[in-house]
Amino acid sequence: MLAFIGPETPLENLLLTPENSLVNQALDPESHPELQLAGWGFGAWGEHLAHPEKPFIYRRPMAAFYDDNLERIVPSLRASTMLAHVRAAAYDAKVVLADENCHPFSFEGTRWIVAQNGYLPGWQILQRELLQHCKDEYLKQMAGSTDTEFIYVLLLSLLEGDSDEDVQRAVEELIRLVASAMDKLDLPGLTKLKLALVSQDRIIGVNAGLGLQGETDPTGDWRELRKSEPGTDDFSLSMLLEPLYFLMGRKFEEDTSTYAFEQCAEDEATGVIFASEALTEDTDGWSQLDFGHIVFLRNEGGRVTKKVEALSV
Repeated sequence: MLAFIGPETPLENLLLTPENSLVNQALDPESHPELQLAGWGFGAWGEHLAHPEKPFIYRRPMAAFYDDNLERIVPSLRASTMLAHVRAAAYDAKVVLADENCHPFSFEGTRWIVAQNGYLPGWQILQRELLQHCKDEYLKQMAGSTDTEFIYVLLLSLLEGDSDEDVQRAVEELIRLVASAMDKLDLPGLTKLKLALVSQDRIIGVNAGLGLQGETDPTGDWRELRKSEPGTDDFSLSMLLEPLYFLMGRKFEEDTSTYAFEQCAEDEATGVIFASEALTEDTDGWSQLDFGHIVFLRNEGGRVTKKVEALSV
C-alpha cells in the first residue's frame, strides 16, 4: 500500500516512476513472499478534479502491470492526497477476483477510505461476536467478501469522531474486540492490521495486530525471524512485526520524470509518503513505523506535521 499527502503532484511520479514503485511491487515485492496479482486500485483527491472534495476511486481485479488502463489514466491525473494498493491473494479457487474486493474501500457517510496489508483469520466466524459492534449504515454498504472490508466496517462503527484521539481509541478498541472474540470462540491466530486510513490532507498509519496465539503483545526480531522459510510460523511472525515506512520531503510536484524529490528537515516538509515498502532500494531517509504504533500525518497550510503514538491494548 502507498499513501501520499502534499502539493498536487503527478500521480505517475508516485505510482510508476520510483525504482520500487507500487506497480513494480505487484510483480517483484521486496518484503512479501507472494506476487500481488489479485487486483489493484487507488483513491485520489485533487484540486483539478471535478469534485475536489471527494476521492476519485479506481479499482480493477487484475495485476496492475496488466491493466491496459494504467498508462491511460494515471499519467492524466494529479493528486494532493492519494491512497493506492496492490492485492495479494493465495492461488486458490476460493479467492474471489472482483472490483468489490480491491482496495481502497470507500463508503458513503464517512470521509475515510482504507487499504491494508493484513489478515484477520476466521473473520466470517468471528462475526458472531463482532457484528454487534457494527453499525447498519456501514454493514449494508459491504459489497465484497474480504476481511479488510469487514475491518473497515468495524473501525468506522467504533469511531466517535474524526480527531486523532478518536481514531486511536477506535483502533485500540478494535484490537481488543478481535482478541476477545478469538478467545471466546477459541479461534486464536496471527492477525495483521497494517492499515492506511486516509482522508483529504490526512494519513493515519497503523502497524498492529495479534500474535500466533492471539496475544496482544507478540515480540521478536523480525529480521531474524525473516530468515525462516516462507509458510513457517516464524516467517509469518516476521511479517507481522516488520515496520511500515514513511518519508517526508518537498518539491514532489516539481519532479516530472523521476522520484528525486528533495529531502529536508521535518519542519520544512511539504509532503509525505506512507508505504508498506520503501519505494527506493536505498532506505536512507525513510522513517520506520514500528509494530504497536500509529502515525498521524496531516497537511496544514502547505506544511506536513507528524505525530507517532504507541497503541495501548
